[in-house]
Amino acid sequence: MTRTLERQGAAHAVSGRGDHLAGTGHLVRLALRRDRVVLPIWVVVLGVMASAGAGSYEALYPTQAERAALTATMGANPSLTLLYGPAFDLSTAGGFAAWRYGAILSLFVALACIFTVTRHTRQEEDTGRQELLSSTVVGRYAALTAAVLVAALGAVLTGVLMAVSLIGVGLPATGSFAFGGSMALTGLVFTGVAAITAQVAEYSRTANGIASAVLGVTFLIRAVGDAAVDASWLSWLSPIGWATQVRAFADERWWVLGLLAVTALALGAIGYRLLPMRDVGMSLIPARPGPPQAASGLRTPFALAWRLQRGVLLGWAVGFAVFGALFGSLAAGVGDLLGDSAQAQQMMARLGGSQSMVDAFLASMAGIMAMIASLYVVQATLRLRAEETAMRVEPLLATRVSRLGLAASHLVFPLAGSAALLAVAGFATGLLHGLRVNDLGGQLPAVLGAAMAQLPAVWLVAGVTAVLLGLLPKLTTAAWAVATLFLLISMFGPVANMSQAVLNVSPFQHIPKLPSAEFTATPLVWLTALAVVLVGVGLAGFRRRDIG
Repeated sequence: MTRTLERQGAAHAVSGRGDHLAGTGHLVRLALRRDRVVLPIWVVVLGVMASAGAGSYEALYPTQAERAALTATMGANPSLTLLYGPAFDLSTAGGFAAWRYGAILSLFVALACIFTVTRHTRQEEDTGRQELLSSTVVGRYAALTAAVLVAALGAVLTGVLMAVSLIGVGLPATGSFAFGGSMALTGLVFTGVAAITAQVAEYSRTANGIASAVLGVTFLIRAVGDAAVDASWLSWLSPIGWATQVRAFADERWWVLGLLAVTALALGAIGYRLLPMRDVGMSLIPARPGPPQAASGLRTPFALAWRLQRGVLLGWAVGFAVFGALFGSLAAGVGDLLGDSAQAQQMMARLGGSQSMVDAFLASMAGIMAMIASLYVVQATLRLRAEETAMRVEPLLATRVSRLGLAASHLVFPLAGSAALLAVAGFATGLLHGLRVNDLGGQLPAVLGAAMAQLPAVWLVAGVTAVLLGLLPKLTTAAWAVATLFLLISMFGPVANMSQAVLNVSPFQHIPKLPSAEFTATPLVWLTALAVVLVGVGLAGFRRRDIG
């Protein structure tokens, strides 16, 4: 009794003196312990990608003539500028690495920071754990501060590793730290964005969705501003554009780093200002109350899963349609993008499996869309885990709903939903490309087939995630690291001249490089069979283990 009164007195003392950061250190250690697997993986993988690409520059473009041709073609091509940003100096390995990896890596660093902040703020409130912590000697701002510190630590470590690894392959230290600093500060900007969305949205999936949508819009604004000469000012409205405008290895603009830092601080301050305007577990924009009785269409586990998954699937489908149309419009002009470099053409052929540059590009884009679809697969599969940790699965299982029926209803979406996404992307790409080359009847089915051939590799990611969900539920977030690892190996491995043994780790490397390569059914059958086995193991594990 005495100890209870002492603890209550300590809590009142903390509240009375306004120590809103009490317990922050403990929450930071807790967050680091929970992220002890995911955090090091994304720091290391993202941190070494640019240096791996820079190390292959000498082999791809060994002569000054080839580098001059590279600058003349890539630097002036609006299609590649749309994807990668402006090329300020392609005559050096550093300038090439900054152009080739800057915009893409900034996206991944930003996503990692968004997910980290949401995981340790809004998701904790979804599960009710934050309310329990708040009843102890924990300050009002402690959880948000701990999440921001962990995300910032990951971003800074990634930037430092980028700089050190670039220096390690012989690039100038000035440009290396400018590049690493721009990536780290971009992550801090979207740490601030996530701090705001965690206050605005009532659920973690909504907070992640809003923050990711903001990231996507800023990337598109940057793309349009960089590609359109008359609208170049648009790129200055995007933090992703600022990261490229630092001009690492090309007469660096250090003041742009200050712009990123000020924006990160301003967004973080807004998040902190919004926090006390709501109660723990609530949001500034509360969810609409549902009807008193469920609709007749919600009487089955699948109907409930559809209700929970449909919004996310629709959003992904719209994005795939947009990017598919973009890739289709670019394909016909890709033949002139790499200049006269024989090594560059061999690299592109290795990516796409054909000496035909257009076919290689289409094959590469089909693979990229499949790798992005694998991220949707992880999100859709883990939705069941989110329902479980929110204590909504156990009441369902207390009724006539079976475990296998509930799990299978949710797994329909990563499996069938990924097929729908690839079909949308393949159709949009084939349609635009076919119209541009006046061969719709020949190109549309070929490109659509190339996209659908990627499906077994995507299903394998679903199988891995299902195994984690069924056997190791506390490590389900590691599925994001697995999918990201596959994606980065497949995207950057061939460019960085990684060994075939490393490339074979990714299932996407085993898919026939259609539409020009010879169709081989054997790897597709093996990948599909392995995916089926993994899904079965995951279902069996979910059926046997404890819920919660």
